[in-house]
Amino acid sequence: MSLAFLLPAGLAALAALLLPLLIHLARRSEQRPTAFAALRWLRQKPKPRHRIRFDEWPLLLVRLLLVALLALLLARPVLTGGESDAPYVAVAPGVDVQAARAQLDAADARWHWLAPGFPRIDEVPANGAISPTSLLRELDAGLPADVALTVFVPDVLDNADGERVRLSRRVDWRVLGAAQQRASTPTPAAPLNMSVRYDQTRASSLRYLRAAHAAWQADKPSAPLDVAEPTQPLPRSKGPLVWLVPGPVPAQVQEWVRQGGTVLLDSEAAWPDLPERAAMWRDDTGAVLVDGTAAGRGRVLQLRRALVPQAMPQLLEPSFPTRLRALFAPAPAEPKRVPSRAHAPIEGGPSFPVAPHDLQPWLVGLIALMFLLERVLATAMRRAVAP
Repeated sequence: MSLAFLLPAGLAALAALLLPLLIHLARRSEQRPTAFAALRWLRQKPKPRHRIRFDEWPLLLVRLLLVALLALLLARPVLTGGESDAPYVAVAPGVDVQAARAQLDAADARWHWLAPGFPRIDEVPANGAISPTSLLRELDAGLPADVALTVFVPDVLDNADGERVRLSRRVDWRVLGAAQQRASTPTPAAPLNMSVRYDQTRASSLRYLRAAHAAWQADKPSAPLDVAEPTQPLPRSKGPLVWLVPGPVPAQVQEWVRQGGTVLLDSEAAWPDLPERAAMWRDDTGAVLVDGTAAGRGRVLQLRRALVPQAMPQLLEPSFPTRLRALFAPAPAEPKRVPSRAHAPIEGGPSFPVAPHDLQPWLVGLIALMFLLERVLATAMRRAVAP
């Protein structure tokens, strides 16, 4: 454990320690000798050499300490290091703590609830619908990198995120609950009915869209791809629309999107007054292939390259149908109940340095105490010298 300063320049305020010294010296010089008539005829003896002497030295020490504490407060001191490297065990509320202790043999482990504030296991955890994955991210970011983490959870997690949480360390994920648990059946992907409106100059791009659509229908009866010229009516379904037509996007297409539709625009299509877009698909070099933004209740996606292999070689990769379908995927589902065994954290998340311990709250309290002591001493000494 070591002391550090976030703003070392604040230590220059230590020069203010001269002020209490000068004040006490100045007050001492106010004491003037008084001549008595009876002493006038006595022989004047040589005066001894004056030495610097401070009166009211307890008050002076308190004032010096108060100024030093104010300088330290300006420098923002923190304590770094000293974090415990003992194993950390987090127990989700609802798990039998005795059963968890019997399953894990770790005498030096720290046991805490997986709850807001991470209270000790002998305290009562706070209630609240907090996502356990959010708590795991917070816990992972607050622990040193070399601390082993064990998590006990029940069979089913409430308010879980749609994806498995990715942490910076390997987690010993242990599920405690009912002996029998029904195996979860994966939900099949919903059918996706894509429609294409194209200009004749973009006819060469249709083959790649048809191949992707056929790949989506591989495990079910093949449904024909809705392909038509831009003058044909828009699809009635809310499936995605691919608009391979250069130039301004017609008003009816814009209204169709605002009512909840999703459109993938040609690289040369123009939709005015769109808000700032975000990258939705990048290639291996980081270049943006597709960006998008919201428009009303729908979404607008736009290709940044022509849909031909010469400009977009990703069309020839086996993953193109999957990447294209991911563009049209709806927003992640709301938090839900998931089987704990299928929701174990995975390794590879970002790691963060452990935040230092801020000493400012302690200094503020100590400064308030020293200021109160200074007032008490100053008042007592003033009354002592009063006539």
